Amino acid sequence: MKDLFLTIDCGTQSTRALAFDKQGNLIAKTKASFEPYYSSKKNYCEQHASTYWTALCNATKEFKEKYPEVLEKVMGVTVTAVRDTHVCVDKNYEAVRPIIMWLDQRKAPFKKQDVPAIKRGIFRLVGMYESVQKQMEHSSANWIRQCEPETWAKTYKYISYGDYIEHKLCGTEKFPIAGQIGHIPIDYKTHRWYKKGDLKDCLFPIEENKLFEMVDSGSTLGTITTEASKQTGLPVGLPVIASGCDKNCETIGVGCVNDRSASLSFGTAASIETTTDSYKEPLPFMPAYPSVIKGKYNPEIQIYRGYWMITWFKDQFSRKEEDAAKAEGITIEQYLDRELVDVPAGSDGLIVQPFWAPGLKEPEGRGCMIGFNDVHTRKHIYRAIIEGIGFALYDGMLNIQKKTGRKMEYVTASGGGSSSDIVCQITADIFGLPVKRAQTYETSGLGGAIVGFYGLGVYDSIEKAAKEMVHFQERVFMPDKKNHEIYQRIYDTVYKDLYKKVKPLYVNMQNNDRK
Repeated sequence: MKDLFLTIDCGTQSTRALAFDKQGNLIAKTKASFEPYYSSKKNYCEQHASTYWTALCNATKEFKEKYPEVLEKVMGVTVTAVRDTHVCVDKNYEAVRPIIMWLDQRKAPFKKQDVPAIKRGIFRLVGMYESVQKQMEHSSANWIRQCEPETWAKTYKYISYGDYIEHKLCGTEKFPIAGQIGHIPIDYKTHRWYKKGDLKDCLFPIEENKLFEMVDSGSTLGTITTEASKQTGLPVGLPVIASGCDKNCETIGVGCVNDRSASLSFGTAASIETTTDSYKEPLPFMPAYPSVIKGKYNPEIQIYRGYWMITWFKDQFSRKEEDAAKAEGITIEQYLDRELVDVPAGSDGLIVQPFWAPGLKEPEGRGCMIGFNDVHTRKHIYRAIIEGIGFALYDGMLNIQKKTGRKMEYVTASGGGSSSDIVCQITADIFGLPVKRAQTYETSGLGGAIVGFYGLGVYDSIEKAAKEMVHFQERVFMPDKKNHEIYQRIYDTVYKDLYKKVKPLYVNMQNNDRK
């Protein structure tokens, strides 16, 4: 009997084939790793589309070889992939240039004439002109249009990483709405492409004929083709179900189907996201993305370098500790976690603002550490970084709650940083809420499977599927009242006003960089 679902989770550094049953148990898994990107110039991060397809084929062929009896029970497959990573394809859906990844730091040329005068005035009036400029500069499509016009002329469709994989699997030219997240001309409130005359149509002026039809999550995109079967080992005729991007699926994969809870993602980019019944922008000009649940939305606030900062800290300050961890046979993260316990809540007054990369609301933002004195050590810096990310996410929760008018009852944690008990406890103490973890680390994959089982009629709603398939670990991290009071005092008296206080300095630094 076919009673399993296969999610292909396409990440920045690996592709995973994940089989789940109807109770949400991870039955089998294979993984194919690859280099995350290559750089032909400073700040460039690119990858060949063929690298992603080869990784998928390697993962699925290994899956067939190792788990043939599992594959025989798979009833369908879905794809979830990283966001804001797009492919220029020709009429044969072959990539016409390497993919510019979400990590890329190049900027498209910007001229104020690119924004009509009336719209410039509106954007300035609401204090978002600099953010609009930043969005236009960071659009890969805008850069290709202006810097490689010959490439843009060859481009038949401009599609996402996930869309590219879906087409390779089943030949579809229709792609999921919840997979269209990034610097693209989509009205997230109405789930349609911008039309000429829309306020934001000037941000990402991609020609209409290079776009495509969008469908709801749970729709059948097609079935595995004969050619795809030869390359992947997946059975011919296996249904391919539309799901969404990794964050959308992750949010459902931790059971966040309404605004009574939030999904915290402790990954390279840390984020807080919830699910709402109506369109609520968490910040001005920051859209609420389409949920994989039809008619619902995912307001989100992101810290762009999030738990990447842990990697930064390890590289810059923890060489000796890395050697010590190897000698003990533990990971460097486990070694550093032990050091977190040596520092009290609040890091003895050391505070980090974690904008190692600026956000939409803080286009001139930079990271900072304040409060140093002679008691502080590298251990204090490490804990202050963890706390700084926590404060930023907590600030995001308060913004979301303000828009929804509803207080959250608990938060969930997923992503690499969530494997640390002490990080989860610090988060609970900052938020003053219980922190839960789902039964599996593969929450994006689980979310994809939830959508897949719904799409094939096993469950009559995604909410029902999530209720049956998401299970929380026995340990729940409850906030320590005393520590929460310390963190709340720090947030109220220092952190929430910190950006406003240092913003003039950031602006001066930005102006100096341009000279």
